[in-house]
Order: sequence, then structure tokens, then C-alpha cells
Amino acid sequence: MNRIDRLMGTMLLLQSRRVTRAEDIAAHFEISLRTVYRDVSALSEIGIPVVAEAGVGYSLMKGYLLPPIMFSENEAAALGMAGLALSKTSDPSLDASIQSAILKVKAALPERQRRRLERVEESVVFGWSSHAPKPDGAIARLVDLQAALAESRALRISYQAGGCGEVTTREVEPLGMIHYLDYWHLIAWCCLREDYRDFRIDRIQKLEVLDRKAIRCSDFDLQAYLAKEKEHTESLEARLLFSRYSAGRGRREWSLGLVEEEERQDGVLLTLRTGSYEWMTGWLLSFREDVRVVDPPELRELLAEAARKLAEHHASD
Repeated sequence: MNRIDRLMGTMLLLQSRRVTRAEDIAAHFEISLRTVYRDVSALSEIGIPVVAEAGVGYSLMKGYLLPPIMFSENEAAALGMAGLALSKTSDPSLDASIQSAILKVKAALPERQRRRLERVEESVVFGWSSHAPKPDGAIARLVDLQAALAESRALRISYQAGGCGEVTTREVEPLGMIHYLDYWHLIAWCCLREDYRDFRIDRIQKLEVLDRKAIRCSDFDLQAYLAKEKEHTESLEARLLFSRYSAGRGRREWSLGLVEEEERQDGVLLTLRTGSYEWMTGWLLSFREDVRVVDPPELRELLAEAARKLAEHHASD
């Protein structure tokens, strides 16, 4: 990245946050702290009102707004593709907001770029994953959850456990959201269980944002929590040889447990972590002949036995 682009990026970074530390700018652009100090000084010299607070960080003077930013053709196309993907794969409650954002992006584009973006929209289709939940017109939840997270508000939810489990009403303190295995999940402190819990959002039947503040969110680190949970729950490893056709799905659906991958002449070898070989067996059956267990033998035997039982079940009268 050349210096002009970096200076523009630094201004955008400062505008997007209340306070930004020099260390964060350095990490974002992969530059040294000395370079950050020089860049901030250069911005000040050209009239950008950068405020420096000792021991806190940098910010733009209150009330200062950057002039409108023009997108390159590639940036505009990327935003359009992202909007299309979100509108087809996100919770239906976000559709109106996504479409409104896309319209605002289009309105800011020159005619040539707008026509280019419209051609992209007309020529790209995002199909539903066969494993993803389809929109069903249920009460919007993601928007309420995002608002609760932003305002550090507690929630009261009615939640149904996996399968046909009972519905329980509990108060939770939302700490973060994560999307994996084709579902959105809410990470929250459960006041009923007095522990951190992972709630699949499509199983939340009712949701109420409470007036009281969530007290545990101030010092909660979502990334650190996920890393700890991954290390704790995924202690078993499996080496699986996927066909090239199915490797993408395997990589995508087990992304949180992906350790490494290796391209081979006969397919793609993925090393995956799991907390249970029994649970992984059911998932592997869905790939049919497009996956082969390299090791461990225990998983190979479980898969073979499950396949035998499945064949016997369908062969019986």
C-alpha cells in the first residue's frame, strides 16, 4: 500500500472509531509505530484536525466530517457482491436494512460504476445451502440482538433445546454473535445456569430486551473465549480425504475445527478437530462416497458401522 492510500485509510479508521490507539493503527496497516507517528503528523500538516490524548490514543476533532469518499470500480463491485450475499444468506429481519444500504452505495456512485454494479447484480445468483435454515417469516431477532449488544442490555429469552427439547425462559447477558455450521449463535452469560452458554439463534422463540445493563460484557473478550472453547472441546483430531468436489463444503462447515489442509492428487486432505467422533460420524455420512477416513481407525470403524446399520435399515421390509 502506498503512503497516500495509507493516509486516507488512517483518516477513515479515525473517523470510524471514537479513539484509536497508535498500536491499533500499526497493526491494521502492518507498519511500525514510528511510521504511524509520521503519518499522523502529516495529516495534521494538511489540516486534518487529529486530536492526540496521552495514554489514550488519537481521534478526529468532534464535529469534523471527512468529505464524501469515492469508490473504485473494484470496491463498488465488492460492496455490491457483499450486499447480495448478505441479502440471500442472512436473517430476513435484515433484508430492508441491507437493501437500503445498497441503494445508498448506488446513489453515491457515478453512472458508469452504477451500471457496472447493476450488471453484477443481474448476473450473480446466491443459492441456499442445503443445510441452511430457510427464512420462515419468524419474528426478527438479529436486529434486536445487535441492539442489545451495542447497548449492553440484558435479555429475556424463551429457548428450545436441540431436537424437540423443552422450552425454558431465562435471562441472559449477550456477549457476542458468531456464525458457524450455517447457523447464527449467541454467546451469552446465562443467569439460569450461571455460566457461559452458546444459544442457536433460530431456536430462540421469544426475545425481550430488558432495561437492566449486562454487567459482564465490559471485560469479555469474544475471540479469547472462542479460542479457549475450541481448545477445550475439540481435543480429538481426524484426517479426512475429501474429493475435490466436496472439500469446499467440508472446509466451510467445519471451519472452526480446521487444523490444516493438503492438496493431493486424489483429493484434499483435511485435518479437523472435534469433541466427539460419534457426532462427526453423522456429519461424514452426508458426504457418502466423497470422503474417506485416513485416520484414526476408531472413526473409520464408527463410520463403517453406521453405514452398515443405515443399509440394513433401508433394506428391511
